[in-house]
Amino acid sequence: MVGNTTDAEDLTQEAFLLLFRKIHTFRGESAFSTWLHRLVVNTVLMHLRKKSLPVVSMETRPAPDGEATPSSVEIGASDLLLEGSIDRINLGRCIAQLPAGSRAIFVLHDIQGYQHREIAEMLGRSEGVSKSQLHRARKRLRELLHEIQREKYRERRVGAQKTLCADEG
Repeated sequence: MVGNTTDAEDLTQEAFLLLFRKIHTFRGESAFSTWLHRLVVNTVLMHLRKKSLPVVSMETRPAPDGEATPSSVEIGASDLLLEGSIDRINLGRCIAQLPAGSRAIFVLHDIQGYQHREIAEMLGRSEGVSKSQLHRARKRLRELLHEIQREKYRERRVGAQKTLCADEG
């Protein structure tokens, strides 16, 4: 959770010291493991809140190993991280547009990893219905995502035409 073995060991020790100091506050209304888990999670969260954010120059970018390296990215170049976030938002919106039954089966199978047999048992349907609903959901999802893609290209084309017309004028 903290990304550093030394910090994790320090937080473990801090959590056990806190446990020693606070054991008298355990009321037994829940399992001891639940209470201890909450205590440890709170210790880590407090540590993360206290930790200041690193200062990063706009001229550097994170390397695959996490170190900052001088950026060779051009100003105005597309931001892949931002595009990925936008794609996830669009995917979520498209999934939300699926019919309820198809959406449920799509989420259970493709996102949560259930098998058709398990989905059929959960929803009280046959495996065949589960498979056909999944097929329909994927097909509709493809259509919705293609629509978004076409709209994106249309906007780029219109923007390029406006720039071209402004340059000529």
